[in-house]
Amino acid sequence: MFMSLPKDFLWGGATAANQYEGGYNEGGKGLSIADVERGARHGVQRQIDDHIMEGALYPSHEATDFYHHYKEDIALFAKMGFKCFRMSIAPSRIFPMGDEDEPNEEGLAFYDRVFDELHKYGIEPVVTLHHYEMQLNLVKKYGSWRNRKLVDFAVKYAKTVFERYKDKVKYWMTFNEINAMFSSPRPWHQAGLIYGEDENAADVKLQAAHHQLIASALTVKAGHEINPDFKIGCMLIYPLTYAATCNPYDQVLSRNKMLSTYYFGDVQVRGYYSNTCKAYQESIGGHFEMLPGDEEILKEGVVDYIGFSYYFSSIEGEKPLEQVQGNIVWGGKNPYLKATDWGWQIDPIGLRVSLNNLYDRYQTPLFIVENGMGALDKVEEDGSIHDPYRIEYLREHIKAMKDAVEIDHVDLMGYTPWGCIDLVSAGTGEMRKRYGFIYVDKYDDGTGTLKRSCKDSFYWYQKVIASNGEEL
Repeated sequence: MFMSLPKDFLWGGATAANQYEGGYNEGGKGLSIADVERGARHGVQRQIDDHIMEGALYPSHEATDFYHHYKEDIALFAKMGFKCFRMSIAPSRIFPMGDEDEPNEEGLAFYDRVFDELHKYGIEPVVTLHHYEMQLNLVKKYGSWRNRKLVDFAVKYAKTVFERYKDKVKYWMTFNEINAMFSSPRPWHQAGLIYGEDENAADVKLQAAHHQLIASALTVKAGHEINPDFKIGCMLIYPLTYAATCNPYDQVLSRNKMLSTYYFGDVQVRGYYSNTCKAYQESIGGHFEMLPGDEEILKEGVVDYIGFSYYFSSIEGEKPLEQVQGNIVWGGKNPYLKATDWGWQIDPIGLRVSLNNLYDRYQTPLFIVENGMGALDKVEEDGSIHDPYRIEYLREHIKAMKDAVEIDHVDLMGYTPWGCIDLVSAGTGEMRKRYGFIYVDKYDDGTGTLKRSCKDSFYWYQKVIASNGEEL
């Protein structure tokens, strides 16, 4: 007998404050690491001081301005039929410097208004606490996550928002793509890390990762004490990697490529450093300090579900391979796959494989909280935006997702495609790399009216949700 998607399946879309919210210096907000990244066509330029250069383009400063358009945007999400909306709280809106005694009431009140507006339409918020934008002050003053003090700051922040929104938010995630600290060449992006010349980068990464894992566990524990009905998850990049050939050694290499992902999954879901974690620690030649009681903290703070992002797959093998990029990680080019305009390989069946890999390993509910393709969208003379490529991409991924649930019996909570409304690309700082069902009139030079328009995919996704995935 085939299963089907549950009636309470969480259809929706996903965003992040640093790429969407804007209002970077309004409402008492402090500077985050995202606020000092200047836009560039093929990446972002980082600065570590708090001097905003006159005339320079900082994409996150206005982004696509959810801060002033949240009512309009939420009404459009409701028109699409969203059951949930994944968003992040900007920590620097709550604790502008990160180490204050008291939170910023203006920031707390803003998210009150957002959550109230979502509930007005029956949309469940799915909230990420840390999504690539820690307070700049915590980098400058404390050295970021290499410092144990950041655990205390993170837990205080989590408790503050848990108490404030305990009756407004049920679904939470701790750190967005936490494994990006290991898999990305830019640990600044995920954890605000800059390595000193006399530091062993492996030691710093492992110590920072341990501190984030402790902070995550303490956050989960605190959340369950504040409201036992909270569902608090982790969030991983899932960079599916196939063996390039049937050479047995290629199987080992493809497994090794996934070790950094399972490192975080094992600790956050199982509650301890597994053999996989220890093998990874040894493979990079790093060491870190655990304090007495840390093992117990990790055991007590396991997550309720696994959120993950899936965009692409790659291959790994003994022989040299042409390298392609996808979502801040690189891998071998697969000759069987097509690619997006930005070279990310398109592998819908890989989503089914990924769901099975994760569920087989952890037997814990899963939540696809990012999936989608960046593309060049054209506005026609009559104002319409035809994006059949996006519809095709999402249709095939949803089919694979349904197969994982209906045939393979994977326990899946929901699906929130990335950038359901156009926002700034985290990797390139671009607006022309668009993901959304909703077009926003904003361009790479910072100009634009911010007018919202519905693409063809908006109406397609509306039907998908209304039919609970049956009409594709």
